[in-house]
Amino acid sequence: MPLKNKKHKKEDDGGGSPAWMTTFGDMMTLLLVFFVLLYSFSSMDVEKFRGFISALQNQLGVLDGGQTITPDVNIDAGNIGEDFAQAPENIQQIMQELDNYIESNNLGDKVNVENKRKGLVISLTGEILYELGKADIREQGKEVLAIISNILIDIPNDIMIEGHTDDLPIRTDEFPSNWELSTARAVNVIKFLIEERNFNPARLSAAGYSEYRPVANNNTAEGRAKNRRVEVVVLNSQYNEGGS
Repeated sequence: MPLKNKKHKKEDDGGGSPAWMTTFGDMMTLLLVFFVLLYSFSSMDVEKFRGFISALQNQLGVLDGGQTITPDVNIDAGNIGEDFAQAPENIQQIMQELDNYIESNNLGDKVNVENKRKGLVISLTGEILYELGKADIREQGKEVLAIISNILIDIPNDIMIEGHTDDLPIRTDEFPSNWELSTARAVNVIKFLIEERNFNPARLSAAGYSEYRPVANNNTAEGRAKNRRVEVVVLNSQYNEGGS
């Protein structure tokens, strides 16, 4: 009696990669993107970061045969994080002009200039701009704003005007709280820039933060004076909201 041939299951020819490898590859790609984003917010050494990417690809991203499942990353030290480190292209020139004006007019205790992540921040104390509890800009404040506006008017960046107060409560018909006061002060600066300095309204925006973003201790008169301020923020490209 002839023996029946046993059927053999066809063995896998070994082509392709295991199905789980696709998910694993996606996970590694997301992980790589995560670290690139972390890098963009930091001042990490570029060569060290290149070494990290290389190690990540070697250890986690290689299939049999040498094929990588993590993408190649082109790290350009001139581009990554650039927008967070700089405001306008001529930031140094602008800061120098402002510093010269502040020094020549003895305004060092009333006007401060800093280059921060969101852009160039020009902080003016409330004393130089407004009477206590008021939002109308004083003549001295207009003179200071006029000089600052001459320096800023030709740059393309958007500008945010931020109003801040101390924590002393205000309750008037015009300003029921510090929210209204801080916002009105910011808006009045914008009106001045538009109506008297010919700024493009599309470049400007206003915000009032009341007493909730202090820069000094409100327990002293000196600290409260520092917290009563308006900040002119020249936004860098990452924060721009509109065109010039």
